Amino acid sequence: MFSRVRRLTVGVAAFGMAAGLISATAAQAAAPGDVVSKNAETSAANAIAFWTPDKIRAATDINDDLAMDVKGAKGSASAPDGPPGSVPPIGAEKAKAIKTKQVNLPNTVGRIFFTLPGANQNDRKSWKYCSGTSVQGKYRNVVATSAHCVYDVKHNVFYDNWVFIPSYWDGNNKWDGKAPYGVYAAKTFNAHDDFVVKEDYDYDYAFVNVYNGTKPVWEKDDKGNWHAKKKNVGRLGDNVGGQGFTWNRSTKATVFSFGYPAGDHPDGDKPYTGKTMKWCYGTTAAMPPAPKFRIEEHIGFRCAFTAGASGGPFLYNYKNSSRTGYLIGVNSVAWDTDGNDRYDRISSPYFNGDTYKVYKVAANRWSGNQPS
Repeated sequence: MFSRVRRLTVGVAAFGMAAGLISATAAQAAAPGDVVSKNAETSAANAIAFWTPDKIRAATDINDDLAMDVKGAKGSASAPDGPPGSVPPIGAEKAKAIKTKQVNLPNTVGRIFFTLPGANQNDRKSWKYCSGTSVQGKYRNVVATSAHCVYDVKHNVFYDNWVFIPSYWDGNNKWDGKAPYGVYAAKTFNAHDDFVVKEDYDYDYAFVNVYNGTKPVWEKDDKGNWHAKKKNVGRLGDNVGGQGFTWNRSTKATVFSFGYPAGDHPDGDKPYTGKTMKWCYGTTAAMPPAPKFRIEEHIGFRCAFTAGASGGPFLYNYKNSSRTGYLIGVNSVAWDTDGNDRYDRISSPYFNGDTYKVYKVAANRWSGNQPS
């Protein structure tokens, strides 16, 4: 059985190796017109004001499970659409790394919150979330995630009230711990036309330009209404750093995946809460085709992430000391390859020249402070 949980990603690279194996069918070079860029409909001020602590706690993952018979997990031969390339990470995190046998979680990774378009925004059923990461860009303002975490294929429109909170942590009942580096509202969504128009999950990636961050301090008045004092905290990349980016690498790569899983397995088991960041580690391989989603070029590896982790990064060459690596995929799909009603693999679109073109547009787009 194949089950899609729109938010799981897999990396695709073996640094220094020029060739991967991923079918050349979907590896066609994208023209500049294939990059869809759309400014957010919701103002940054309104998006940040919308996400009160109560709404953030009530938000649920986007989960769209669809079954398919995919006995085993053998992929077909594939090839990159050009030479490999890479962009280095911004650098070490500001936070001093602690020597530990545990994995030092990246400050760049966080939760994305948004509302469903056309829905009653006071209805908690429209309050959703994904995962994402800060990635290197000229203006240090880029968030990488999966395309289904920015665009609603059912209504053919980008999501509303979209914000990114890096290093989100919900270990206590205080708001301060949830947004240690501030909240960053979307200015411009950048995705591939083949996802927006054709719903092709070989292009399930997006790069979002965000305004400079705001650090809200929330307080309730006597009537129970939330009010926030806000402080401008500057650019995302200056505060948490940014992961590097790489494309046209081998399908076999040893990677970490990070995210905030919360959804249940097909059998109803729910091992995650979404309150804290989790990670998986393994070596990627080409995944089988999934015609229902037009999937021909996904890579994946063994990981039990569920919905909520969608959009989180696959990082190659991740360094525990600097907490940085190279983005080589984004959590897109959860797979149950042995039919036991438990997700056992996650997959990502193969990052090729098409991916780089979308990334490049975002990496060179300025956003600045949110309008007052």
